[in-house]
Amino acid sequence: MKLLLKTAFRVRRHLYLFFVTIVTLLGLTVASQMEMFSIGVIADTGTDFFALFAPNDEAGGQKEHVTLEDIQERWKKIDREGEGAITKDDVQSYMIKKTGNNPLKRVMYQIKRHLHFEHNMKAFITLLLLVAVTKAIFLFFSRYATQLLSIRISRDLRQQYFDHIQHQQMSFFQKYNIGTLSSRVAGDANQIAVSINSFMINYIHAPFTILATLTACFWMSWQLSMVIFLGLPMVILPVIFVTRKVKRITRQLQRNQEKFTSVLIDFLSGIQTVKVFSMESFSFKKYQEQNVQMAKLESKTAKYDLLTRPILHMITTFCIATVLIVGLYVLEMRISELIVFIGLLNLFYEPVKKFAEENTNIQKGVVAAERMYEVLNLKPQITDLPSAVALKGFDVALEFENVWFRYEDKWILKDLSFKVKRGETVALVGGTGVGKSTIVQLIPRLYDIQKGAIRIDGKEVHEYTQKSLREQIAFVPQKPFLFYDTISANIAYGKPFSSEEIIKAAKKAHAHEFIENLPQSYDTMLAETGKNFSGGQQQRLAIARALVKSAPILILDEATSSLDAVSEDKIKMAIEELHGEITQILIAHRLSTIEYADRIIYLENGTKAAEGTKGELLDTCPHFRQMWETHFRTEQENLA
Repeated sequence: MKLLLKTAFRVRRHLYLFFVTIVTLLGLTVASQMEMFSIGVIADTGTDFFALFAPNDEAGGQKEHVTLEDIQERWKKIDREGEGAITKDDVQSYMIKKTGNNPLKRVMYQIKRHLHFEHNMKAFITLLLLVAVTKAIFLFFSRYATQLLSIRISRDLRQQYFDHIQHQQMSFFQKYNIGTLSSRVAGDANQIAVSINSFMINYIHAPFTILATLTACFWMSWQLSMVIFLGLPMVILPVIFVTRKVKRITRQLQRNQEKFTSVLIDFLSGIQTVKVFSMESFSFKKYQEQNVQMAKLESKTAKYDLLTRPILHMITTFCIATVLIVGLYVLEMRISELIVFIGLLNLFYEPVKKFAEENTNIQKGVVAAERMYEVLNLKPQITDLPSAVALKGFDVALEFENVWFRYEDKWILKDLSFKVKRGETVALVGGTGVGKSTIVQLIPRLYDIQKGAIRIDGKEVHEYTQKSLREQIAFVPQKPFLFYDTISANIAYGKPFSSEEIIKAAKKAHAHEFIENLPQSYDTMLAETGKNFSGGQQQRLAIARALVKSAPILILDEATSSLDAVSEDKIKMAIEELHGEITQILIAHRLSTIEYADRIIYLENGTKAAEGTKGELLDTCPHFRQMWETHFRTEQENLA
């Protein structure tokens, strides 16, 4: 419970709205009690003839007939002064003495006496309107305040969660899949907000309502109020049972929802593969398994959610029936008094009956908070040192010195050393899985190394702030990331570049020629992940984004892998024009794109097997020569 509140009130400004909500909920309770009393006043038509004159029988109950002697005997007791007439005040005084000094009788009598409802319809209507308007106001503002609080908590939790995961290291995103993270950022934040509403109802509104109503009931009749305690043990036991069951099932349900979301995202992302391999039935089966399992858990949750209400309704109905019998035939209370008492009793039991239902929501929120804090408690492993300085530019060299890096228990790089001087173009080549992509991800500190050092201009990269380090690097990944916005916005990517700068970069990336043929040119909207453009077009937009940045270090990780031969050749020429102006680190399977490189580093099993110019490696490195000859033989065969 503490964790739930901590999660919800991470933002202090919610506390003000929280207290406003409490006030409106308490006001609603008072207004509901006023409503019950007003109904009692309206229903009080005075003492009936039999209640006034009928004597009791031997069993203590009221006789069903009245004789003249009974009337004369009772008349004398009422008309003590012997005036020969009795007033309403005389009757009221007598009935209070007969049935006990019930405060409600006095209050109701005084209200009726001063307002004269029997002859003053205006006062009658005014009382009804006043009570109705008061309750309506508190009802609206209490619900609006709780909804507003829920919306704001959910909004801020989503923002905090998103901001937090953005600052996690890349290994975090390998541990948690997209389905898991998206499920938590949306579903858990909303569930926590809903649970806070339930918490306020159960632990703030309900206790106040119960105590205030119980006080009013004891004020009216302590004998009848004792009936309330008969039902409490029968009410508490189902609530405890349901709470334990719901919390356990909710954990299972939310774990299954993560799997369900992951399966859905996986198959939607790979719909082309599904269709090409005609595996719709396989996909549907995998989806159906998770869907059926989730339905089973939801059915269990629904069963326990709905089970308590009928049980508690039966118990409270029994208590109300007991109150009616005791009030009418033992305490000889009037119908108007019983209406008020039963109305208050209903106010008392309503939050008790709702407790189990709201508690189900609270337990779901507790589980959601546990899951959310599982991520929020993770501290980013890659952080700026207190002494970190901003990297202003790149003047000398980038150096790897005896670098070791592993992911989990597998060493990816082993004692790797090389240097890239300012303005040089260096290519990293080798077979799949030798660590090429890992090297270029270590430079902007997407990961941190375990041993050795990576230096820029003589300082280790962790001595620079991450932001300034990454601002000096333009990166073109193997799989381009494009978001739902215009082409211009995708190239600028949040930076205030001018239209001229964007067009210049697009021309260098050989993207301008297809952009200018679009109906809206650079204002054309990209679909989700840029799927309304070909792979080659997406890659050229990603290259334009890197070039417009004008960073001193340019990294291309298989940047031309999706391009046709003509586009690749033009990209190669565009990048070659930058030779000497900026430092380039290239990874390419198409070796034709690295012909102009100053040096080539050939990697094997995470180590540097050879380093030199193309000609030097062809002479000294058999593996590189075999790769080179195989590549160009394949290209010639394709051309033939």
